[in-house]
Amino acid sequence: QVQLMESGGGLVQAGESLKLSCVVSGSDLSGSDFRFRTMAWYRQPPGNKREMIGIINSGGTTTYSGFTRGRFTISRDNDKNTVYLQIDSLKPEDTAVYYCNTPTGVAFPWGQGTQVTVSS
Repeated sequence: QVQLMESGGGLVQAGESLKLSCVVSGSDLSGSDFRFRTMAWYRQPPGNKREMIGIINSGGTTTYSGFTRGRFTISRDNDKNTVYLQIDSLKPEDTAVYYCNTPTGVAFPWGQGTQVTVSS
């Protein structure tokens, strides 16, 4: 079974940056499979629904949701089966649990996510 393991979150001050990681692993996932997968980052603010931040395709091309406003950058390392999310100029409203998955959100079981808390 494929597992998604997000990490890198924490408590930070407004204006700081964080780089989150998501490692995709499991006996059902071969290296070539991840390499060709489009992956996405999501977040779920407290009391709100999960929302998509953006996606990165197999070639590294990214597309972002409108609210990101240039502060979010998604990248990937296919050799490490890992996708990254860089968040700059963090704001209190970025406080959320951050997850990765495919754009459909159904290809893999959801991981635990990583909590990002931004203090003002």
